[in-house]
Amino acid sequence: MRLDFHKLTVADREAVQAVSLRAGRRNCNFTFANLVGWQKWFGTEVCVLKDAVVLRFNLDGERAYMLCMQSIPSCELLQALCEDCSHKLTLLGLEDDAALTLQQNACHEGIIIDVKSERDQYDYIYKRSDLASLQGGKLKAKRNHVNRFNILYPGYEYRPLTPDMFDECRRVVALWQDEKEHENPSWGDTLQAEHDVMETIFAHWDELGMLGGSIYVDGRMVAFTYGSAVTDDTFDVCMEKADRDIEGAFSVINQQFCAHLPEKYIFVNREEDMGLEGLRKAKLSYHPEMLLSFNVVRIA
Repeated sequence: MRLDFHKLTVADREAVQAVSLRAGRRNCNFTFANLVGWQKWFGTEVCVLKDAVVLRFNLDGERAYMLCMQSIPSCELLQALCEDCSHKLTLLGLEDDAALTLQQNACHEGIIIDVKSERDQYDYIYKRSDLASLQGGKLKAKRNHVNRFNILYPGYEYRPLTPDMFDECRRVVALWQDEKEHENPSWGDTLQAEHDVMETIFAHWDELGMLGGSIYVDGRMVAFTYGSAVTDDTFDVCMEKADRDIEGAFSVINQQFCAHLPEKYIFVNREEDMGLEGLRKAKLSYHPEMLLSFNVVRIA
């Protein structure tokens, strides 16, 4: 098997999504907008096969791969990957069942395989209807936040996010990033990377098939969010920002955006927590339907 990789660009969307949207892999790393947005940071290259998308990255100066496909990779594909890399083969993002099956198959072949779970990279998957309605006792606190916002800002508006609003998004992001960098100066490079990804997505908004929403108070944007499909039934929220001085703004943009998403999206992926204690607590407080496991597999 020959693997022909090339630099990932927006032009690859149709070919990649012909596989990824139907593969059932809800991992946010397979959201095409994320792939394009982070391309320059990871040197992402792609090879599209009949029933698989193979992604190649630069990871600490070495090659690493992600596979978007419905089945476990064949021996032929694994052999091709081993030939392509110049070191021990590294596969990123395998879920527990896939990693276990691969490990069991490798044992039969006498192949040494190491599996490491990366909890900080687990994706939080929620039912869209839960986030939209906030019904039930477990989400009572979130419902109270939204109700409090309604009392404080009774005239607020929800507006779909469109390109003519991008400058207002930049203002909200600048405020949020200034506060974050003040709290932790070491975040500078990460915040700059996130800003650059946002600008890439803004530059290709329609080509990437993005959907977004915003909250306005007294005619001023105080929160916005956007994302795109990762599978046919799962929507990935790629970015969410709000003015932290507006109490409840994060809760309301989350709830309102999910309420306005097309009903074909049964699930919402709100991505990983990166090991940040506060972010993990916030994501868990919404009671995810599932935590999508993330394993790094190395094959000798």
